[in-house]
Amino acid sequence: MSSPSPVQIREANAHLAALHRRVADLELRLEEADKTVREQAESLIRKDEQLRATAQDITEAKDKEIFFLHEKLCQSEESIHKLNQTIKEKDSVIGQLQHRCQLLDNICKSRPLLDGMLAQMAEAERMGPVRDLGKPTTNSSLTDAESNGSPSRLSNHRDFSLSEDSDDQELDGVVFGTTV
Repeated sequence: MSSPSPVQIREANAHLAALHRRVADLELRLEEADKTVREQAESLIRKDEQLRATAQDITEAKDKEIFFLHEKLCQSEESIHKLNQTIKEKDSVIGQLQHRCQLLDNICKSRPLLDGMLAQMAEAERMGPVRDLGKPTTNSSLTDAESNGSPSRLSNHRDFSLSEDSDDQELDGVVFGTTV
């Protein structure tokens, strides 16, 4: 084989030098790319750790908030239960007071009749015991109308009733007084 000519050697050397530069350039670029990839990986790892820490903080804050809200809900439900119980008790008291109020209204409506009855009872007490009618006396302060309890001396008995539902027709045939 023949030896290469000096021109071929120079061209081959130039080609090898260019190839060597190209390899060196690619290795430099590879190192820079590796460095960039490592930096990005480290950055992603840091960001991932930060995100995990942030997520952990958010989860803990959420759990605390849920616990707080659950406690508040339980307290509110207990408060509602107590308030409902208080409402039931107060409703019961209101019912009792309404019944008493109705009784007092009925008493107030009947008061004039009761005052009249009390006045008549006081008058009856002042009159004293009943004297024997078989022995006439001249000093008798009773008139015939007073002694027989005539209806003119009694107040209107139809105005008095023990309940609002009583039937006044039952009293129409009743005559108050004494018989002789």
